[in-house]
Amino acid sequence: MEWEKSSSAYTKDHSSTTTDERVSFLLQPDTLLSVQYFDNFRRKTHLEPEKRLLLAILEDGINTFRDNVLALSEKSRRLFKEAEEWITDTDGDWIFSFESVCETLGINPEYVRRGLLRWKEKKLAEHGRVKFWERKKLAG
Repeated sequence: MEWEKSSSAYTKDHSSTTTDERVSFLLQPDTLLSVQYFDNFRRKTHLEPEKRLLLAILEDGINTFRDNVLALSEKSRRLFKEAEEWITDTDGDWIFSFESVCETLGINPEYVRRGLLRWKEKKLAEHGRVKFWERKKLAG
């Protein structure tokens, strides 16, 4: 009985269209712009691998800077000096310059630079205090 009610409601809704019209509606092609079609084949995030490479370069530069700030060996001091020069260089002409890398990633290079230089000053000041107290202990 319920089936008859539900089927009659269905036939009432579509009573104005014939079976051929309903079938032809199902077989009509979807209209799609070429741009919409080719968007399915493009990467969803533009330059994703390139941005990952730039992020790796930035991380390596910052880690080299931080890991070697109190370096004792000649090689580590050279690595620190190169990283510091890369970070402090404000000429952004080179594609892998600190400025270019940060800007491509959407990071404010001046903000990062100031933070790293402040961190360096703090680290050197702490290191100097420790050395002072160590010398004091040895002397007295």
